[in-house]
Amino acid sequence: MKRRVPGKRSRAIVAREQRYIAPGLQSIALYSGLAMARGTGCTLIDEDGNPYLDFVTGIGVGSIGHAHPHYVEAMRAQIERLAFGSFTTENRARFLELLASVTPGRLKWIQLYSGGAEAVEAAFRLAKSATGKFEFVGFWGAFHGKTGGVLGLVGDDFKKGLGPFMPGLYSAPYAYCYRCPLKLRYPECGIACADLLRQVIRYQTQGEIAAIIVEPMQGTAGNVIPPPGFLSAVQAIAKEFDALLIADEMLTGFGRTGAMWGSDHEPVVPDVMTVGKGMGGGFPVSGVISTEELMASKPFANPSGSSSSYGGNPLAATAGLATLEVILKENLVRNAERVGAVMLKKLEAFKERYPFVGDVRGKGLLLGIELVKDRRTKEPLPKQVTQRLFQACLQRGLLAMCYSHNIRINPPLTIAEAQALEGLAILEEVFADLAWKKR
Repeated sequence: MKRRVPGKRSRAIVAREQRYIAPGLQSIALYSGLAMARGTGCTLIDEDGNPYLDFVTGIGVGSIGHAHPHYVEAMRAQIERLAFGSFTTENRARFLELLASVTPGRLKWIQLYSGGAEAVEAAFRLAKSATGKFEFVGFWGAFHGKTGGVLGLVGDDFKKGLGPFMPGLYSAPYAYCYRCPLKLRYPECGIACADLLRQVIRYQTQGEIAAIIVEPMQGTAGNVIPPPGFLSAVQAIAKEFDALLIADEMLTGFGRTGAMWGSDHEPVVPDVMTVGKGMGGGFPVSGVISTEELMASKPFANPSGSSSSYGGNPLAATAGLATLEVILKENLVRNAERVGAVMLKKLEAFKERYPFVGDVRGKGLLLGIELVKDRRTKEPLPKQVTQRLFQACLQRGLLAMCYSHNIRINPPLTIAEAQALEGLAILEEVFADLAWKKR
């Protein structure tokens, strides 16, 4: 059912805020113009009382949905006792124990931070401390944060106009098979992009590679899923150059892809993981996870060397503990795998039905749809069209990242199959309307 949004109260509150807030809010907040009042489960409710099925979850942050009872109870109890400080708390000790029980291999040592970029920069300090080297290699399409130490590895136009960047940062093509930069086809290509990574290191760097950083699946680029063998090939190249492998699991960790970690989809245990987003159920908390030997490297291991003022504070640790308890108790990793498979099958039918659907991909509840003007040329669908798609979904009660030609679908891990299909039915209605208009 269509409704006129944003409503009167949302418009008024947004107008008040716009008098003071700096430009540059997240696109979805700007484009929607909504003021949110509350959330429950997989539903957001705006200030005018309009409900929206949430396929965004704060860009993958709300892994256990909105206002989960266990989470609310745990956070309320903690804030009544202690809210800040770096001292050990019972909840932090419990959280680290529980987290270490689900991390891969010997990655059992953890340091906590507030946001993704902070954790990635800490991982770089760790790599420098452990290897004595200073160069880093990432990938086209990557996103590891907006701070100065990692900005040079952002793999899109976002970084333009913000240079110069920190020296010693290099990028190679990611295994984005739908838009292969080498114009090859998997599996006949033999994962040629991995071999190009080797050439980038050999001919563009000083040979002082501390680490290769890679997202097991790229989120900001459009929920891009690399082919089997890519992550293993990257790990092999890291070992070849005596560099660490950093798996940036900010988006792919904590069950999002239908496995606890995105790297679990291959027989790969990285040297270092950076984690965050769904880790805190909405509270800002991130982390670096590695082995005892690497974490003991100095100066990273010196007193205050790896720490952060807000990292691991009592509220953050409680948020992490409560979120992981829900993920494990409610078997949400399996739910992400099962519901995600149902959604992917439904989306694959979209590709057969609508000529402007160029590609459909996904693992678990990390799903992507790529919209094109022409399937042969793969020219992206114009932004003015995708903006209309976004508004049409909004009017029907679906909040989704469909304002770009790369649609990203990241619902809470708690989503039921019926809710998932309800959201896709709205999306299909909008697609059908677009197909009719294009006739």
